[in-house]
Amino acid sequence: MTPTPTEPGTQALGADTRPRQLRRVLGLSALVMFGLSYMAPVTVFTTFGTVTQITDGHLAAAYVVALVTMFFTALSYARISGVIPAAGSAYSYTTQTFGGHLGFVTGWTLMLDYLFLPMINFLLVGLYMNSAFPAIPAWVFALVSIVLVLAFIAMGVKFVGKFSGVIVAMAVVIIVVFIALAANYVTGHPAPNVMAPFEFGSGGVSPIFAGAAVLALSFLGFDAVSTLSEDARDAQRNIPRAIVITTILGGVIFIAVAWAGGLVFPDWHAFQSLDTSGIELIERVGGPVLSAIFIAVFVAGCIGSAMTSQVSVSRIIYAMGRDGLLPRPFGKLHPRFGTPVVAAVTVSVVSLLALVLTLDIAATMISFGALFAFSMVNLSVVKHFIWDQKKRGAGAWFNYLVLPLVGFGLTIWLWTSLAATSFTVGICWMAVGVIFLAVRTKGFRKAPPKLSFD
Repeated sequence: MTPTPTEPGTQALGADTRPRQLRRVLGLSALVMFGLSYMAPVTVFTTFGTVTQITDGHLAAAYVVALVTMFFTALSYARISGVIPAAGSAYSYTTQTFGGHLGFVTGWTLMLDYLFLPMINFLLVGLYMNSAFPAIPAWVFALVSIVLVLAFIAMGVKFVGKFSGVIVAMAVVIIVVFIALAANYVTGHPAPNVMAPFEFGSGGVSPIFAGAAVLALSFLGFDAVSTLSEDARDAQRNIPRAIVITTILGGVIFIAVAWAGGLVFPDWHAFQSLDTSGIELIERVGGPVLSAIFIAVFVAGCIGSAMTSQVSVSRIIYAMGRDGLLPRPFGKLHPRFGTPVVAAVTVSVVSLLALVLTLDIAATMISFGALFAFSMVNLSVVKHFIWDQKKRGAGAWFNYLVLPLVGFGLTIWLWTSLAATSFTVGICWMAVGVIFLAVRTKGFRKAPPKLSFD
């Protein structure tokens, strides 16, 4: 789930300056394109090598498992968003169905994702730029990008949004070109086993689910569609449809690239670097020219993603400081630029982990919070429709009990398949949130504080 950033300005971000009613201009196709842009199709190249290693060369199978799991979760998002059209997504759904205490824990857990999302982009910038300029260490590029993004955010720069559409379009073109060149490459070489990328392998289902758990981060953006209820035409009909369609289309794109990559590079053990295996894939089918174009587009996308995600989490931290959940300095704006500089610097400090963490650990840490949030959305559907609204009948039991519980079970399976390191960090983060909540609510006896994710 990606929070929608507020454009920086001189007015305090807590003030309600929105019009009383937004213009409903977004149709189904526009909503789907919005969701796909958040999912960032080029993400498939980010974890290609890491998850291929986890699954022993069966990345496509892991994406199939991830898509099936996300499909059930998308159905739950579609159903709950129709009755709770609120910003904050999983946090809001859990708060309004299970109460503020569990809602706070869900929101707090999601904060781990938001803090790490900029960091993984800086990590990728370092890795991919180092592949192009190996004489310069990756951490130098990562550090420069951290400082650069912080400077832009502190000044309130606005150009990222203008170019995000161009970056997404270029990424889609690269994916289409890659699949076409991959097909041409395969026809010119000995015929591979076309079903090999979808097989489970000698390790059974465990490696596949472990890989699918990491791939949950690829689907982080599909629930962003649920935040556009006031902008969409016929929102009660189009928002749920857009969520499901976005999930399916995004998953199909991921599976197609993973399958093509598995056929082009079946000897994945020969990757020189698992972290930048996407470059080696592109170069094998398109040569060094296409590889250079890919690196340029990929790095530009990482910078844009890092900036937007850092803007988002900075404003969440700012809101928490303004409301007294964090020390007051976090809730102050820069006197000249009107931006939450203290909060932005804090996110940049966390992003310095990009200098020491590996890509696989960073990816699994982000997936921890996402999978926990997805599981709570599935349970929220059961609580709202079956428990609170007392929906009965075969159709209700199937739609509001059976399907969400299947999604919940699959999500928990993926959640528990994450690496031990990410699970330890995630549980510790949750424990800190529970302790903080216990102190603020006098032993859970008072109303919990509210988090601002809009």
